[in-house]
Amino acid sequence: MVSLSSSILCGELVQYYQRRDLLTRGQESVRRYKSLNAEYDILLKTLEDDPNLIVERLAPATFGVDPNTHDSNTVYPRATPEQLAAARSALMAEPNESGPGRTAAQIMPQWLSRASEPRRRLMLFVCGVVLILTSFVCFRPVRPRPE
Repeated sequence: MVSLSSSILCGELVQYYQRRDLLTRGQESVRRYKSLNAEYDILLKTLEDDPNLIVERLAPATFGVDPNTHDSNTVYPRATPEQLAAARSALMAEPNESGPGRTAAQIMPQWLSRASEPRRRLMLFVCGVVLILTSFVCFRPVRPRPE
């Protein structure tokens, strides 16, 4: 009975595990976006509190102009456009494309990935039907014979 029902419901079980993975990745994205929003809110609050910060720190870093500060202990890194593009793509990339270190095939249980193959699914269905018919034929209730 289990083999027959699993062969029939195999497609739905595969969809269930795929949708569960999509839900997990969606929740991770929402957490990531909430964290980015919190960081941007802190940055905006800092900019509102100190408007000179734009001129002193952000403008030189954004436009590549030499800073006009006299602080010799401050390091102003230089980035090439290739490095900036790589950093931008790393920040915009989806985190953990298929979960934490798992591929799409590892999300489902191994028995389900094997059973979802069409040849094996058909074999499960046929074996289930044979087992059910065997149980009906061999283990039916015995009626007393009228004499």
